[in-house]
Amino acid sequence: MAERVLNRELSALALVDRVLELAADPEQPLLERVRYCSIVSSILDELFMIRVAGLLDQAASGLAVRSADGRLPQQVLAEIRERVLALGRAQSKLWTRDLCPALAGEGIMIGSVEDLSKSRLDTLERRFKREVFPVLTPLGVGPGQPFPYISPLSLSLGVNVRNPKTDEERFARLKVPEALPRFLQVNGKGPLLPLESVIAHYLPWLFPGMEIEEHKVFRVTRDADFEVSDEADDLLEALQTELRRQRFGDVVRLEVSESMSDSMLTQLKEGLGIGDDQVYPVRGLIDMSELAQIANLPRHELKFEPWIGVTRRPFNAVDSRALFGSLRRTDALVHVPYDSFESSVESFVEQAARDPQVSALKTTVYRTSDDTALVPALIAAAEMGKQAVCLVELKARFEEHRNIRWSHRLEQAGVHVVFGFSHLKIHAKATLVVRRDLDSLRRYVHIGTGNYHAVTARLYEDLGLFTADEDITADVADLFNYLTGFSEPQEFRKLLVAPFNLRESIVKEIRSTASAAKDGTKAAIRIKVNALHDEQMIEELYRASDAGVQVDVVVRNICGLQPGVKGMSENIRVRSVLGRFLEHSRFFIFERGDESRYLLGSADLLPRNLDHRIEVVTPVESRKPQSELDGIFEALLEDNAQAWKLGANGSWQRIRPAAGKPVQTAQGHLMTRARSRGRRQAALLRDPDPRDARRR
Repeated sequence: MAERVLNRELSALALVDRVLELAADPEQPLLERVRYCSIVSSILDELFMIRVAGLLDQAASGLAVRSADGRLPQQVLAEIRERVLALGRAQSKLWTRDLCPALAGEGIMIGSVEDLSKSRLDTLERRFKREVFPVLTPLGVGPGQPFPYISPLSLSLGVNVRNPKTDEERFARLKVPEALPRFLQVNGKGPLLPLESVIAHYLPWLFPGMEIEEHKVFRVTRDADFEVSDEADDLLEALQTELRRQRFGDVVRLEVSESMSDSMLTQLKEGLGIGDDQVYPVRGLIDMSELAQIANLPRHELKFEPWIGVTRRPFNAVDSRALFGSLRRTDALVHVPYDSFESSVESFVEQAARDPQVSALKTTVYRTSDDTALVPALIAAAEMGKQAVCLVELKARFEEHRNIRWSHRLEQAGVHVVFGFSHLKIHAKATLVVRRDLDSLRRYVHIGTGNYHAVTARLYEDLGLFTADEDITADVADLFNYLTGFSEPQEFRKLLVAPFNLRESIVKEIRSTASAAKDGTKAAIRIKVNALHDEQMIEELYRASDAGVQVDVVVRNICGLQPGVKGMSENIRVRSVLGRFLEHSRFFIFERGDESRYLLGSADLLPRNLDHRIEVVTPVESRKPQSELDGIFEALLEDNAQAWKLGANGSWQRIRPAAGKPVQTAQGHLMTRARSRGRRQAALLRDPDPRDARRR
């Protein structure tokens, strides 16, 4: 299998390359380039906290554990280090030689304290004395003063100080306050000053009577992965215990100023208990994820044109009766952020909560935002006497504290909160509404590819299907009963649900498509996911390619599949599309002659999604939503400006327009299409008679 699968971690690093290429692209708005530069650092942080931490554990075990591509963990770690150091150099060069001068040209200066005028320096001093100095705490190292705990991802100053009276030298650590902005301005004007450089300027205030021999910036990344025991009786309590332990995870990376002295570096390595291979020298600014502060400056002419999602039918209905009546007649597909999340998904749950005919509202929460409409809707439903149920995934990575907070608020309001299982994450995105229509109860569901998160819904591209199909809604009801109760799941009628039937169902679809191709039927497979790195799925796609199936994969992040290899995958093409919106939806299209099968849901093609999480994938059976999925995929395939194609060796090459061909971006096309749809629907609202609209 080794020569048939690309390495997972190196594939993840390739995404960093692509994002950095966007940051270097002068065709992108300047502040968006700065944002891409910050995203590069955020992706690397998560890679180290999770994937590199796992590799270090494997290497420390002493076992010869090889990855799917045949590499030992030590080999992968060495390649990651080499690639990350090169990426860091390229990112620093881009920032100092390209982005900073470009920002200066637009009046956004990144400066230093030494360059300030006397009046501005006096103003800065007063601000430092009032806002910064009181929250600084130097921690010395010496007899009776052990090496301090260094919190993860926090910026620190390492300081070597000398007592001129005794000639004694000490090392001290000074944490840069995380509650303060990374970049300061004097009275909101003048250059943006990195906070660590401001603190460095006033170090004599913190070490009176001492001589500052050296001061350098450093940053620690720690292992952020954890497991909750399958035997945990109280999942909430067990998770809170693990989160407390997580803060003290092993150090996996130490970023230091490139000019740091050997003596200070040795002090840090000994204090943190790490070796040379975990040290990453940085030239210039450390932790560029904080550049998001600059990207958020109110300079709209340096950003993408503002986008507001359109309201589409049937969500422009005047009341819940009309909305549910429309959904009872036909399914609806919503594509955010092109379609409005607020007027579709949030409106759906809000109307359900208020509708006196609705008797139950059940939903899942994996990630959500502080301004979500979902939680207030559940609370309102409970207060009106409806059955309100929320499945909260406490183990959603980096959202654990927020989800714990929401779960307490929901419980206090009378919502039935369920935390799921210790051994399975609930990653499914589903909402179930039970409503009395005439003399019977009818179910309505929303099944999506993205989280119920109002903020990311404006930035992430996702799909959601609204349906009253009796089999699909019954399956969702059964799944909620399984998750909230104590029972074995029944056989699902239409849904594909991990870890029960999702893997075998997708394998069956791939094999059926391959069989059709062998029989001479025109056959194709189209897959859009965030990640594809499941060995069985890769092998099945290779066999389908060998049978003559044209396979197109659009993947945002990880891809272990090797496309275009003669005799193995010559009928497979893989591309990645990046842009102002993060491509996040997952859907699958299997074409076998006149027969087509459309699926969408929460699952990527990774072992964790197929075997170790609760995931929901639904068939899309109505012709109009199917046609929309076709159109989305075609737009992705026709992108010739913000798309990359994957080579058999794992390298990505950016696609450029052929000579004489116009520039086409998938996201630009979909925005244009959404605007046109919005204008048509607005015209119909003004003049509902289509004959009158034609006359105009």
